Formats: sequence, C-alpha cells, structure tokens
Amino acid sequence: MTALTGKSRATIPLSPTLILAWAVMLLVSTLPNILWREITGAPAGWLFWTKEGLLVALLLLSIPWQELRPLRQFMAIIAILFAAEQGFHWASSTMWWIGWVGAAEGPFVQIMWATQVQRLCVTLILIVALLVIKRRPDKIFLTAGNLRAKAGRVRWLGIDEGESWMRVGAFASIFISVGLLIFLVSAGWSTLGALPQAISLLPVLLLFAAMNAFSEEVSYRSSLISTSEDAVGSRQAIWLVAVFFGIGHFYGVPYGVIGVFMAGFLGWFLGKAMVETRGLFWPWFIHFVQDVLIFSFMAVGSVMAGGG
Repeated sequence: MTALTGKSRATIPLSPTLILAWAVMLLVSTLPNILWREITGAPAGWLFWTKEGLLVALLLLSIPWQELRPLRQFMAIIAILFAAEQGFHWASSTMWWIGWVGAAEGPFVQIMWATQVQRLCVTLILIVALLVIKRRPDKIFLTAGNLRAKAGRVRWLGIDEGESWMRVGAFASIFISVGLLIFLVSAGWSTLGALPQAISLLPVLLLFAAMNAFSEEVSYRSSLISTSEDAVGSRQAIWLVAVFFGIGHFYGVPYGVIGVFMAGFLGWFLGKAMVETRGLFWPWFIHFVQDVLIFSFMAVGSVMAGGG
C-alpha cells in the first residue's frame, strides 16, 4: 500500500481549516521568539505564556468554531509539548535534578547528557499523551514501519514513483550526510585538526545521536503529523511540520537562515519518509546519521549551536 492514499492521506484543498493550521503553527513556532530577540537583543520568556494562552483559547474557541475543531488534537499536543519542555527546563535547575542528572554545563559529555535526558523525559510524556489521544502506537508512527514501502515521486531528487524506501533511505542517508559534512567542514575548518579526538568519544556520540534523533522525531515529527494529517491532509501536514521544525533550528547547527532551510528540507524529507512508510525507522536513522556528524564537530568545538 502506498502511503498517500485513503481519506487521512488525501490532498485537501485550500480551506479555512488549512489556513488556520498554518496561522496557528507560525504563531506558536519559534518565529516570534526569533523576531523579538533579533530586534531587541533580549530573550522573550514571556512568549511561552502567550503561546500557551493562545493555544488554550483556541481549544476553547474550537467548541463553537467549526473550522477550528479538526485542529484540536494538533493544538493540544503542541500545548502539552511546550508545557513539558518548560516544566523540565525549570526542573533541570533544581538541586534534585542536578544531583540525579547533573547540570547542563561543563564538559561536552555532561552538557549533552543533561540535555538528552531532559529531551527524552519530554518525549515520554508526549508518547503517553499521544497514546491517550490515538490509542494505538501505529497511529502515532511509533513502529518501525514498512522499510520497503513505495516512495512517492520527486523528480528533482531523482526519486521515481514506487521506488523502494530501502533504496531511497539508504541513498538519502549518504547524500544528505555528504552535504552536511561539506557545510560542517567549511564552518569549522580552523579546528578541523582536532576532529580525530572525537573518535575517543564515539560510543557516547552514538548514544547521544540515537537519543536526540528519537526525541526529535517523536516530539517534532510524529506527534505533529499524526495529529494534523486527518485535518489538513498528509502533504500539507508534512510541510506544516517541516516549516515548524526548520524555524526551530534558527539558533541550532547549522545556524541562521541557512540552518532554517537545511533543517526545513530535512524535516520535509523525514516527514515524507514517516508518512510513506507509516513508521519511525527511516526518519530516525537518517536523522541519527546527521546528528552523529553534528555532535562530532561540536565535541571538539569546531561548530557551536547559535552560531558561536
């Protein structure tokens, strides 16, 4: 069975619900944070409460507002995601958390460990919430999926209609990695000689990459696509989540507008893989390979999040 078939997979034409979905996504994405920080130079912690308030208000408005009603699950899961992230951000500064996990400061390994444990905790809360909403793991892509599913045609990427994801996924893992590696080398050439030091950290780098890829694929891909594709169609859901994911990487690695476009493209491609295979394996694996490269360069200080 090809992925983009059936009612929930169909392409849904422009509608009030689709327009509302894009408006909600942009308003609660990190775009307002980026604009505020770039214009004022100050962080915008108050935007968390603004976004949560907006989502709660929209959920209440969806009772009488028919066009908003199909987006209830989508808005609810974003509200839960934000609340969990903020909650564990606060918890990470407590003595109890620091004593258990450690602070997100100091050596690279300690920072990454504290960060990944925090993200994994958020992801576990989301999984519980998604299972309550959707009831079955396969409905939230929490299965490996069909690794040999047929891919939809993408001419400019050289993907033919019906080509196996076993082939597409394998080649994508290589070609995307080469593109990312070129960028990382050009961005971190001055300390490139220190890169062999990362070999000694390879076991923990693999662990961190696996954890990060899993957390991000569940938190920012499967949770959002699974709660929006019935409302806006799979193709729009993929693009919706890709833009959300791309904007969220403005202060990541790579940094800035180029980071948004690179992460956005990756988000679109991984969303396509998730929908067409109806599972997590290929999105996770491709993401994992990219994170191994990024974390290797970060480990030796060749590149830093936020453009440092």
